[in-house]
Amino acid sequence: MIQGSIHYYLEETDDVGVLAWRLLQQAQWLLEQDEEAVSTMLIIHPNVLSDFLDYNDFLGMAEDLITENELEGEIQLASFHPDYRFAGTKPNDVENYTNRSPYPMLHLIREAVLQDALEHYPDPELIPLRNIEKMKELGEEGIKKLLRNDTN
Repeated sequence: MIQGSIHYYLEETDDVGVLAWRLLQQAQWLLEQDEEAVSTMLIIHPNVLSDFLDYNDFLGMAEDLITENELEGEIQLASFHPDYRFAGTKPNDVENYTNRSPYPMLHLIREAVLQDALEHYPDPELIPLRNIEKMKELGEEGIKKLLRNDTN
């Protein structure tokens, strides 16, 4: 990924339908941009899907929209939420912090850029496990310290 090639889009709607439409619109916009200029984008949506279970339900619909609009293989969706929780974990398990963010967000990634990056990364299938191990190493207090930007 090229440094500085992330586009941030703030969606202020409180309507799930509008967010779904915006997701498709922004995915198409991303694909129309020069890959060197914009390779990935975050749709930040602080006013809709603040409940994690609702957000998680929306993710299934979002994946279906990507498939139905023939964006599969072009766009990959990653997800971040303040209360992110992996299946089978407790709310405060540190591995959940790998996908936590200040606001609900949808991360749209160009598949081609992702594949290119992964070709140059050792054992990409182990990335999630390494991230979880790093969170466990830091512990909840260490993560909160980082989030506060507390270097002392």
